[in-house]
Amino acid sequence: MATQQDYYEILSVSRTSTLDDIKRSYRKLAMKYHPDRNPGDTKAERSFKLCAEAYEVLIDPEKRQRYDRFGHAGLRGTSGHDFSHMNAGDIFSVFEDLFGGAMGGGRRSGARGRRAQRGHDLETQIELTLNDVATGVEREIEFTRQDHCSTCSGSGVKPGSAPIQCDTCNGSGQIAQAGLGGMFRMVTACPACRGQGQIIKDKCSGCHGSGRTPKKRKLVVKIPPGVHEGQAVRVHGEGEPGVHGGPRGDLHVVVQVEPHKLFTREEDHVVLQMPISFTQAALGAQVDIPTLDGHEPLTIPPATQHGTVFTLRGKGLPNLRSGRHGDLGVVVLVEIPKKLTAQQEQLLRDFAETEDHEVMPHSRGFWDKIKEYLG
Repeated sequence: MATQQDYYEILSVSRTSTLDDIKRSYRKLAMKYHPDRNPGDTKAERSFKLCAEAYEVLIDPEKRQRYDRFGHAGLRGTSGHDFSHMNAGDIFSVFEDLFGGAMGGGRRSGARGRRAQRGHDLETQIELTLNDVATGVEREIEFTRQDHCSTCSGSGVKPGSAPIQCDTCNGSGQIAQAGLGGMFRMVTACPACRGQGQIIKDKCSGCHGSGRTPKKRKLVVKIPPGVHEGQAVRVHGEGEPGVHGGPRGDLHVVVQVEPHKLFTREEDHVVLQMPISFTQAALGAQVDIPTLDGHEPLTIPPATQHGTVFTLRGKGLPNLRSGRHGDLGVVVLVEIPKKLTAQQEQLLRDFAETEDHEVMPHSRGFWDKIKEYLG
């Protein structure tokens, strides 16, 4: 999508507005900002295109639900029109069911369909490990896209034949009429040829006249270090082919990161929860810490408390923009043994006496337990 502005604000409607409310508001704003009413006003033209973009999303129940839940991020990968590169007449032909042929650009020449149009973008996913994120990786991916039919080279016409001119619009792809009290000329796409100016009678058997067939595609994608979950790497020109010589769309490779067995990620930092014994915590110790690129020694000082965090500078993940590495945070978790040998227990009891702390007696008789229970 071309904007990050709130679609409800653009159309001056609320999130609880009905489809009829949205249609009425869009129709009113589109008439207000139409370039034919505001010649040379680039601000009005931009508002006109933003209204069209917002209307296309909010009038579609599925797109509207995704937008309400996830915002603009929920629309990534959905098909739609690039209104920022369309003129007013093209936009009104997209929504001719709303305007009923009442308005049009009046500034186009020739059939709309014969104008070069950019192909649709595509989206696929790739799964990485945290180590892949740390170093960057090149990975071969495979996906399926609608491509030019190999039988007819994308024309949709049976080999050996040719399309014929549309009799309804005489090949222009448009039907013009006066509207709105003659304020300006209204142009709509020809309903017979759908704005193409030509009609295919002998259709290609390979694609049934569409000019497209699904094809598998393999390519190697370079994922930069430091990429985050949900971010997309754009591969230029690997989307679907354009119309009438228009450029291909792009392929968006969305990154998914597998959970790591040891580390959790916090932005560019990674966190390791490491268990240590209570003797290591009390007396101190020298331990080896696993990192994303090997291991590092860590000194645990005496009297270390449960939950203490030690920081290893620069041992985290690289920042996607700057390349600067985050830190590795080591959270120590003091573990208490569940079973002790007789010698270990005696040593701890001797230690407890030096602390002047009361502990449970070594053994108690049945009647001692009864007395304690009865108070």
